[in-house]
Amino acid sequence: MPDLATLGLFFTAAFVLSITPGPGILYTLARSLNGGKSEGISSALGLFVGGLVHVFAAAVGISSLLMTSAVAFTLVKYAGAAYLIYLGLKTLLSRDKLLVKADAAVPPQRGSAFYQGVITEVLNPKTALFFLAFIPQFINVESGSVFTQFLVLGLITDFLNLAVDVFVASFAGPIGQKLRASGSFRRGQRITSGCTMIGLGAYVAIADQN
Repeated sequence: MPDLATLGLFFTAAFVLSITPGPGILYTLARSLNGGKSEGISSALGLFVGGLVHVFAAAVGISSLLMTSAVAFTLVKYAGAAYLIYLGLKTLLSRDKLLVKADAAVPPQRGSAFYQGVITEVLNPKTALFFLAFIPQFINVESGSVFTQFLVLGLITDFLNLAVDVFVASFAGPIGQKLRASGSFRRGQRITSGCTMIGLGAYVAIADQN
C-alpha cells in the first residue's frame, strides 16, 4: 500500500473532489427534490454500485497494463496527470451551467431509483476516465499488488462519494436552496475543485521527475 503521507494526500484530494458539486451530487439532489429523501438515497446507492463496476474494471485494466509494460503504466500516469490539469482548468473557467441543472425536474421514470442510479453511473464514460486518471497517481508499484492498491483507493473514493450523496439526499431542500442562492458558494466550490485537480496533476508530474 502507499505510505501514510501519500494516503493522506489521496484522502484529502478525494474528499475535496467528493464535496464539489458534480453530476453525481446534482443527480442525487434532483431525485431527492422530486421524489423525497428515500428516492434520493436509493439513487445514491445505485451510483455507488455503478462506481464499483468502474473501480473493478479499471483495477483489472491497470494491473494488466503494468504486467505488460512498466513504461506503458508510466505513460498512463502522465496522461492522467495531464487530464487532471485539463479538468482543473476547465472547472476554473466554467460557469454555473452545470449547477443550475439541479433546478430542472427529473421526469418520471419506470423502475426503482436504485437500478436507475446503477445504470446511470455504469453508462457514464467520464467516471471510468476519471478513475483511470486519478487513482494511478497514488499507486506505488513497489508497495505490493497494483490491483489491491487500486481497489482499496477506488473503494475509498466511492465510499466518500456515497457519503456525500446520502448527505445531499437527507438535506436536499436546504442544499438546493444554497446552490441556487449563493453565487459565492458555487464559485468557492469551483475554485477549490479546479485548483485541487491542477495541483494533483502538477505534483505528480514534478514528483516523477525527482
